[in-house]
Amino acid sequence: MFEELERLLTARGARFRTIEHPPAGKSDEVARIRGTEPGQGAKAMLCKSKDDPPRFILAVLPGDRKLDFRKLAQALGLKKVTMASPEEATRETGCAIGAIPPFSFSPQIELVADPGLVRAYREIAFNAGRLDRSMVLDSQDYLAIASPRLHPLCA
Repeated sequence: MFEELERLLTARGARFRTIEHPPAGKSDEVARIRGTEPGQGAKAMLCKSKDDPPRFILAVLPGDRKLDFRKLAQALGLKKVTMASPEEATRETGCAIGAIPPFSFSPQIELVADPGLVRAYREIAFNAGRLDRSMVLDSQDYLAIASPRLHPLCA
C-alpha cells in the first residue's frame, strides 16, 4: 500500500513528504512524532452499513475528533452504520486498523471525509499503509486526488 500511495501521489504531482517513525497507536502520540497537530491527522475508519446488501464506507476525519455514526448514515442515506471488524478492514483495504490511509482503492468502498479536516489545515498527515510510515500531504492535493464526498461526520 505504501508503494502504491507513493506512486499515485508522485504521478499526480502531489506535494507530500514521507516520515519514518516508530509505530504509535494513538493519534496524539503519532502527531507528536510527526511534528504535526493531532487535528491534522486524517483518521480513516472503515465502516459497514446495516443495509442489505451491506456497503463499506471509509470515513475520514480529523485525528482529534470522534465519528458520529448517525451523521455518516444520514449523509449516505443508509439505515445504520457501524465499524467494520478488524478482519473486514484488513480484507477490504489490505491494511491493519491504524494503518489505513484516507484513500479508497476499491470500487466497493465509498470515501467520505469531514470537511473540517481539509479546511483547518494546509496539510493532512496519515499512516500510509504501515504503522511505521506516515505521509504529510497538501490538503488541496488530497481533495483533487482522492475525490472524497465531503460531509460533516464528527460528533
